[in-house]
Amino acid sequence: MTSRFRSPLAALILSGLALIVAGTGANAQAPAADKPLKIGVSAGPYGDILREAAKLSAEQGVKAEIIEFTDWNQPNAALQAGDIDLNNFQNRPYLANQVKTRGYTIVALDESILVPAGLYSKKYTSFADIPAGSKIAIPNDPTNGGRALLLFQKAGLIKLKPGSGLYASVLDVVDNPKNLKIVEIDAAQLPRSLDDVAAAFVSSNYAYLAGLQLKSALLAETTLEEAKPYFTLVFAAREDRKDDPRIAKFIAVYRSQPVKDFTLAKFNGSLIPTW
Repeated sequence: MTSRFRSPLAALILSGLALIVAGTGANAQAPAADKPLKIGVSAGPYGDILREAAKLSAEQGVKAEIIEFTDWNQPNAALQAGDIDLNNFQNRPYLANQVKTRGYTIVALDESILVPAGLYSKKYTSFADIPAGSKIAIPNDPTNGGRALLLFQKAGLIKLKPGSGLYASVLDVVDNPKNLKIVEIDAAQLPRSLDDVAAAFVSSNYAYLAGLQLKSALLAETTLEEAKPYFTLVFAAREDRKDDPRIAKFIAVYRSQPVKDFTLAKFNGSLIPTW
């Protein structure tokens, strides 16, 4: 008697549990679809462009939250950890160096903008005026440091060892006729260094924040064709997320005419769309 009633009761309980589990699974998936993409970026104007794209992508069903970092190492660390879904702050050589040295499984996706840099000075209007023994400043990360040295070489202030090219370091300086002291500084601090050095290499994102315009640079990187890989930014995602359709949709919105028009109007040639 007991076993005869237990079977229908058990079936009823199991049926109810199945409905609960099914309901829980559906509810668990819904927030994932509605959850905004988290996109990392270095603090500054790159985020302005991403926020403009986020407004448009939200209208197409893809919400995005833009997260700014002040340390260049953090956007890739956060991406690798899964704390963000995508980032847009780096060039291909910088990403390749981080993948090699830190073991990240991060890949480059589409290009976003060109971010040329320039050599700026608050004290001098030509390189010839820079006195012997002066300080010049470059970024302290290896990829952008080489980029800066190449531009100082083009300015005629130093000469690099043949073949060192874009991966040059201060150890590759073989001729320094003015005996200039090359100081390596965090990239975000380079605009501030202009009060203390004769000239500094400043990327356009930080130049923009400091009120510097590329056209006022003593020498702009736009004239240095071979360095273009160093100032073209890319979107980057973890390899297991590179085919995520929401990421693809956001990037397509970013690389649209309205965002291009916004970028050209707001930054007046300091940041240049690649599409």
